[in-house]
Amino acid sequence: MLYSVIIPCYRSDQTIEHVVNMTREEMNRLGRGNVEFVLVNDCSPDGGKTIAKLIQMAKEHSDVKVIDLAVNSGQHNALMAALRHADGDVIIGMDDDGQTHPSQLGKLFETFDQGYDLVYGYYPEKKHSWFRNLGSRFNDLTVNLMIKKPKDVRTSSYFVTKKFVRDYSVEYHGSYTYLLGLFMRCTRNIASVPIKHFDREVGESNYTLKQLVRLWSSIIGFSVIPLRVASVTGFICAGAAMLAALIILIRKFVDPTLSMGWPSLMCAITFFFGLNFMFLGMIGEYLGRMFLGMNKEPQYVIKATYNVEKEGLE
Repeated sequence: MLYSVIIPCYRSDQTIEHVVNMTREEMNRLGRGNVEFVLVNDCSPDGGKTIAKLIQMAKEHSDVKVIDLAVNSGQHNALMAALRHADGDVIIGMDDDGQTHPSQLGKLFETFDQGYDLVYGYYPEKKHSWFRNLGSRFNDLTVNLMIKKPKDVRTSSYFVTKKFVRDYSVEYHGSYTYLLGLFMRCTRNIASVPIKHFDREVGESNYTLKQLVRLWSSIIGFSVIPLRVASVTGFICAGAAMLAALIILIRKFVDPTLSMGWPSLMCAITFFFGLNFMFLGMIGEYLGRMFLGMNKEPQYVIKATYNVEKEGLE
């Protein structure tokens, strides 16, 4: 059985070789030494240091594949490039900074061997800033609502999955990739295990607020719930306006001297405002479905590959 370790690389010239070496040693210790590494340079803005290190590793180790992207595509799109070039029967997703530590692989495989299709490692205690942790909690709430992730399943960038999950996931060609959404289209036989979150070996997180917002917005591509919220909001506003109009009408009958100007105007404005939301939501439902099927923007652009003998899956 072949194991493929996929790692997106971004400014990781000082860490990636150590991560790969530790992973190789740990896989050998676990008796799963038939392993390959698919490393994707996500156009690191470091003067070529990361890709130079990756090319060096590919020259020194035949089990290291390197994919160099021409433009920065984001972590999940870089992972899609790696998934398409992974030949393993089992796929392992990791980070390049040492926080998804190879020493925790045994815990993931212990659960994976029980028959699950996908196993995530999650961190009871994260080595992130309070702002990043707050963003993670908000992201979890959003995912639970939009793609109906089981509440007892907690996720991270550290996972082990079967080949068939990869095979069906890479059929997606939309530019706003969200791996959990793709994986959950393939299986609900998912588990998560608590693991230790290690400190970064070098530097700080490369995720900016803009990148975190982009990643969160990718979830929208796997759900039409935001559009339905617009429709529901329209119905509520229109209903509230009709109820208010009825109350005003009753009060007018009770007290003929009651002024009808401002309250009536507010009811009319609220009513039509609600109708606009309702119909825009309905139209958006159709446009959203068309957008999800017709958007042809590429997920990534491959500039060069090293130690890759064949084209990736389409």
